[in-house]
Amino acid sequence: MVIGFTMMNVNKGAEYDVWQELVKMSGVTRAVHVFGEVDYVAIIEANELPELNRVVDDIKLIQGVTTTRTFVEHKLPFMK
Repeated sequence: MVIGFTMMNVNKGAEYDVWQELVKMSGVTRAVHVFGEVDYVAIIEANELPELNRVVDDIKLIQGVTTTRTFVEHKLPFMK
């Protein structure tokens, strides 16, 4: 299992439409609106990295999404 956290900015006024698309996407387990440098964080679960990449590529195609930054979970040996 690969878990990714995709932060994104959206155009003003597009928040609702972007959220509607995010929650329908296969692999997106949660979409949260946040305050700060980004507008949304999407939590993505995939079986392997190429699958996660496909989900992120689909997020980039959502009308209103202007930028994305994705972080992939890395479990250290002591993390069970």
